Amino acid sequence: MSKLQLSIAVGNYDRMRPLIDGDVQIDGVDPVFMLQDPEEIFFRAFRHADYDICELSLSSYSVKTANGTSPYIAVPVFPSRAFRHSSVYVRADRSIDRPEHLKGKCIGVPEYQLTANVWVRLMLEQEYAVKASDIRWVRGGYEDPTRVEKIPLDLPDGVVLDNAPAGQTISNLLATGEIDGVIGPRAPSCFERGHPQVKYLFDDPQRSAAEWYAKTKLFPIMHTLGIRKSLAERHPWLPGAIVKAFEQSKTIALARLSDTSATKVTLPFVEDQLRNARRLMGTDFWSYGFADNEVVIDRFLAQHYAEGLSSRRLQPSELFHPASVERFKI
Repeated sequence: MSKLQLSIAVGNYDRMRPLIDGDVQIDGVDPVFMLQDPEEIFFRAFRHADYDICELSLSSYSVKTANGTSPYIAVPVFPSRAFRHSSVYVRADRSIDRPEHLKGKCIGVPEYQLTANVWVRLMLEQEYAVKASDIRWVRGGYEDPTRVEKIPLDLPDGVVLDNAPAGQTISNLLATGEIDGVIGPRAPSCFERGHPQVKYLFDDPQRSAAEWYAKTKLFPIMHTLGIRKSLAERHPWLPGAIVKAFEQSKTIALARLSDTSATKVTLPFVEDQLRNARRLMGTDFWSYGFADNEVVIDRFLAQHYAEGLSSRRLQPSELFHPASVERFKI
């Protein structure tokens, strides 16, 4: 039997390299890897279903799944996870020194429903009693004013979301002081350029994130991995094969990261960062699989539904192909 030739769109992460480089094989699959930025993958996946297998925004995928319109079915592989305390940028001249000071402020977002923004709003509401309705939101592209919200939104009463003025970007609005802050997965360019009036909301995002994890045990999931539904239906062995291969690839990447005889990443003190992460979060801190992540996913889905982003309250198991939820053991 010849192997399936499948297009696979993922980011160029260390945990993907063993697959991309051929050190790990996917049973029964001849992959054609496309290494792309998340914005391109998500746009093409949710607008045109361009790929056989690809990373999916957890938020956008949840919207589509709740509506019954997703062309993909996910497996519990999570290519991107991130604490988002470093995703909140504010003007230094607006007396915004604590999360509570965001109430009544005007905050820009590249897209309201982005997964990172859902997690930030969850954290702001549960830890600091700052609700989405306490903020006036402005949506626009970071650097391109023509960026659109990928998926139509039906937000609850009391949540105000305006579009940025024509031709304006949220990075420029922040730089000129026309908005008070920005929440998003990337730093706005004015922050990267060292604008003197733009800063992190959290003075030490890493410390704040570590304290939040110690309290909640939540390591936010940003992306999952989707397989075209028609493929999974025709080849029921495929979801399990994908999970197996991506897990093997991550295991090799972590082993390489642990080998500090010659550091594999261009970053000093990586061994200290790795040791600290394991001390705080355990050995398998970047876990795949359903059982280990059900609680994290359920918290996200509860927030997603409460914000009016998903049309019904999804259960975590609804997101994943049944054959990928359980693992074999020896």
